[in-house]
Amino acid sequence: MLAASLVLLLAAGGTGGSAEATAPAAAAVPRIRAVTLPDRIGPPKVRDTWSGPAFDACSAPALDTLRAWRGASPYGALGIYVSGGQRGCAQPRLTADWVRQARAMGWHFLPVHVGLQAPCADPTHKPKRIDPANAARQGREEADEAAHALRSLGFGRGAPVYLDIESYPMRDPACGQAVVEFTLGWTEALHAAGYRSGFYSSLDSGVADLAAAARAGSSPLPDALWYARWDDQADTGGSGRLAPDLWAPHQRVHQYRGNVEESYGGAALTVDRDQVDGPTAD
Repeated sequence: MLAASLVLLLAAGGTGGSAEATAPAAAAVPRIRAVTLPDRIGPPKVRDTWSGPAFDACSAPALDTLRAWRGASPYGALGIYVSGGQRGCAQPRLTADWVRQARAMGWHFLPVHVGLQAPCADPTHKPKRIDPANAARQGREEADEAAHALRSLGFGRGAPVYLDIESYPMRDPACGQAVVEFTLGWTEALHAAGYRSGFYSSLDSGVADLAAAARAGSSPLPDALWYARWDDQADTGGSGRLAPDLWAPHQRVHQYRGNVEESYGGAALTVDRDQVDGPTAD
């Protein structure tokens, strides 16, 4: 943010004229301040990244659907909601055996965790919020839950899991700061558990605040960024809003269209479309 200049108009004496003087610019208060958490272990060794089209669906699809889509669709990866107390759909099919069979078909995975949301987010569908006073601790707790889910589903060390933070208004800097600190705690704990940290949000809210945190020098930052901008551009270039030096190369996923019904091999799904150039769980 740019600091506004403070211009003082000083009345001149005697003739009624005026003189203009400019006071020193006040120091700008950053929206996001730098926070550093201990990251003693650091991110696990990077496995091969994957690039190509992906989709995410609210509930893990039937294996017959995945089999039909693997042969006929352009997709090679799918997002699955592995954990979190505020997932939007039940996951009756999501088991270690489901993962094993889908993996054998050649699918790559984008695991997602949906837990606490921004303090200022609309509570209509996901009412549980981050507590700004305990954001980092809560992030660690959610990471522990996500790591347990990854292990139970058969995802080994080094797999990523993406924290889902839905869009929120940008009016309150304290709200964005809470999201950032929650995400730093999430990343710290995932690294300690041997997994990679991912972060999903709107390009105009969560991603914007996380980018500001990166510029401020906060750490540890997520290892991959999944940004939502429904612009129908199947790329990972940042949609003109994400600087090319942030989360690059091979650290990005772009959700570029949502709620599309598609059918391949006689099997229909409602999906969001994604383009991947980053880590997946294999």
